Amino acid sequence: MRLQLYRRIIIVSDAWVPQVNGVVRSLQNLQKELALLGYDVEIIHPKLFFNFPCPRYSEIPLALPLGGKLGQRLSKFDYSAIHIATEGPLGLAARAFCIRNSIPFTTAYHTKFPEYVEARFGLSAKWGFRYMRWFHSQSEAVLAPSPSLIKSLQEKGFRNLRLWGRGVNLDLFKPTPYSWEDFCEDHQVMRSKRPSRILLFVGRVAVEKNIEAFLSLRCPGLKVVVGDGPERQSLQLRYPDALFLGGMASEDLPRLYSLADVFVFPSLTDTFGLVLLEALACGTPVAAFPVTGPLDVLGERGPGALDRDLETAVRKASSISREACVQFAARHSWRKSAEVFLGELESLITGISLDVSLQEG
Repeated sequence: MRLQLYRRIIIVSDAWVPQVNGVVRSLQNLQKELALLGYDVEIIHPKLFFNFPCPRYSEIPLALPLGGKLGQRLSKFDYSAIHIATEGPLGLAARAFCIRNSIPFTTAYHTKFPEYVEARFGLSAKWGFRYMRWFHSQSEAVLAPSPSLIKSLQEKGFRNLRLWGRGVNLDLFKPTPYSWEDFCEDHQVMRSKRPSRILLFVGRVAVEKNIEAFLSLRCPGLKVVVGDGPERQSLQLRYPDALFLGGMASEDLPRLYSLADVFVFPSLTDTFGLVLLEALACGTPVAAFPVTGPLDVLGERGPGALDRDLETAVRKASSISREACVQFAARHSWRKSAEVFLGELESLITGISLDVSLQEG
C-alpha cells in the first residue's frame, strides 16, 4: 500500500456558463476559492456532451450523456470527492454512476425546483418534491443554503441536510461612483434629471421571480430591470414605463447597484438570493417579502425591509443607511463558504479523504 495525494473535486452541474444565475455564480466562486486553498475542481457541465435547449427556456442547455459518456469521463480522473450540484440530466447520470460503483457523493439543493415547475408548467409541486426526495435520498449530505430552507425540507421528509451558506465577492461588489448622467449615456436613456427614486431588480426575467409584483408597485421613481428570460418581452409591453436593460456582465453590476436607491427582491421561491448580498455590498438597502432567502440573508436586524406589502418595504428601505449595508455584507465571504463546503465533504464522505487515498502499489 502507498499513499498518494489527491486534491481534485468533481462537481457535476446542469447549470454552467454562459448561463447567468445564482447556481453558476456560486459554483464559479466556489471553484475559485477552492483553487486558492490548493484544490483542483473539475466542473462537468452540459457543453461537454450533446445537448439541446430546455423547452420554454432556450438559453439553458440540457445535456444528453448517452452511451455512458459521463461515466467514461469520470473514470479518467483521480478524485477525492464527487459533488452533484443539480437534479437535471447530468445530475441523474452522475447519481446513477456513483450508486452503481458504490461511490459516496454529496448533493446540493440550490433551487426550489418543484415550485418553479408548478409556476411554469402547472404540474403540482407535490410530484416535484417526490422526485427531489428520491434524487437526494442516497446523498451523504444534502447541502442547502439557508436554515429556513433546511427546516422546510425536513418537514417534507428530506434527510441528511447540512447548511452551506453563500457569500459575496467583496473585491468586485463595493460602492462604485456612477452618475445619473453617465447612466443615461451608457443606456441611451432620454431623461433630463434623475428620478426621485431608482428601484432596481437583478435576476432572471421569468415567472418564478414574481417580477410583476415589482413592476406593479405604485411607488414613485424609475423601475430598472437587469436580466433576461422568457417573460421579458411580455413584461416590457405591459410595463412601458420600466427600463429593461437585458443581461449584463457581473463586472458592470456594481455601478447599477450603487446608483439605485433600493434593491427590490420580489421573489417568493428563491432558496437564498445572491443578488441580495451583492446589492448590500454596494451600499444599496433591500426591500423584499419575508420569505426564505431574504429572511435568511437579512434576519431581523439586517439592513433591509421585509414586509408582506412590498410598497411598505420599499418605503422603509429608503431610509436605511448605505454604510450599514456595506458593513453587513462584509461579514459574508466566499472563502468562508468554501471552507464550509470542504468541511462537509471531509466529515461526511466515508472511505474517501480529501487529502489522501490508499491505493495498491
